[in-house]
Amino acid sequence: MFKKPIFSAIMACTALAVTAVPVQAMQRDNEQKAARAQMMAGKGKSLRSIENKVLPRMAGSQYLGPEYDPSAQVYRLKFIQKGHVIFVDVDGRTGAILRERR
Repeated sequence: MFKKPIFSAIMACTALAVTAVPVQAMQRDNEQKAARAQMMAGKGKSLRSIENKVLPRMAGSQYLGPEYDPSAQVYRLKFIQKGHVIFVDVDGRTGAILRERR
């Protein structure tokens, strides 16, 4: 009696979960393309040059990776140290460190 609605609800949740992963992957791919386009146009620094500047300052912490905001042209480098996450925001155009949040 209630099996069909429950089954339908489970299937709907499963379909939603499966489609969320490709959307996130597409968003990250778009961020990478935007960063590369801006760098190739001479409007920004490469991620490698930004990491070369920031990583030595963060000795003793584990680098978790970057995120890029193409509209603000800001890289957010994520670290973890002693159980605390640290965000370092870097201007993608100049390579200047904008802020560090612990």
